[in-house]
Amino acid sequence: MSNPQISIVTPFKNTENFLSECLKSIIGQSYTNWELLIVDDHSTDASYKLVSEFAKLDERIKLYKNPGSGIIEALQYAFLQSSGNYITRMDSDDIMLSNKLEVMLESLEQHGKRHVAIGQVTYFREGGISDGYAQYETWLNDLTETGSNYSEIYKECVIPSPCWMVHRDDFIACNGFSPKTYPEDYDLAFRFYKHNLKCIPCSEILHLWRDYNARTSRTHEHYAENNFLELKVHYFLELDYQTSRPLVLWGAGKKGKTVAKLLQKQNIPFYWICDNPKKIGKAIYTITLQDASYLKTFNNPQCIITVANKKEQTFIRKQLSDLEMKSEIDYFFFC
Repeated sequence: MSNPQISIVTPFKNTENFLSECLKSIIGQSYTNWELLIVDDHSTDASYKLVSEFAKLDERIKLYKNPGSGIIEALQYAFLQSSGNYITRMDSDDIMLSNKLEVMLESLEQHGKRHVAIGQVTYFREGGISDGYAQYETWLNDLTETGSNYSEIYKECVIPSPCWMVHRDDFIACNGFSPKTYPEDYDLAFRFYKHNLKCIPCSEILHLWRDYNARTSRTHEHYAENNFLELKVHYFLELDYQTSRPLVLWGAGKKGKTVAKLLQKQNIPFYWICDNPKKIGKAIYTITLQDASYLKTFNNPQCIITVANKKEQTFIRKQLSDLEMKSEIDYFFFC
């Protein structure tokens, strides 16, 4: 393995309780040719002072203040200051395992450009994590084990925001962090998908992902579910929707209704089906809902499914399989 430089971009805001542990995990990496571009997004606690003390002791740590506002502008500014051959992100409240940079760099050096190195993650929280986070961790790591992350990209963000690495040229080609689109990690995953950067399988846990009540993804409006659905519909229409095929929306719950409104806003014609007998035959947003069997009447349809119940999803997959429809080509689960 050669000795290229890795640029680590990290925004922070009021994370003084976690920064020391985070920075020590970076300093303790087995791979040492890195630079940390760490940007203070207008902290009101002692975070900036804490980082400045670390920066005095290690010239690889380069501390800045965000000239703009928010995570995206902090990330953009950090990247502008970077000079490394490879780009990765770190969150200021998380912990790198000691071999994280080494493993990811080795993967990229072996596979070359147009690849994204990823790693498995472990959530941790004082008092234990919720079942929801545990399920997300298992789902995400199963995808990462085989590098099949894009196979379920419309369900959730399939690449953990602080556990990826790409070649600088690929990051620039993807226009990473350039648009002010939240959630920025999910948008970046779609950009990797759009530019066909192949995910390199990884069987190792490389990152410890902290959860706590004040975490940005829990509290900020930009990370609300509605924004996720807007992002999904946007990229589906750009990357996977085939205008020559009839589009069918399956599910008339809250998410189904949101997707329906987003499609109508874009003047995208679609048919609507569901399994709820109370809704079948009724019109929502001027579209009459049909029984799920209505799907059989279409020639070569595409289908968006917004049904969240796991048992119902299994049943739906069986029905779609019986119709010889293929995942991520003919049907897409949006939850």
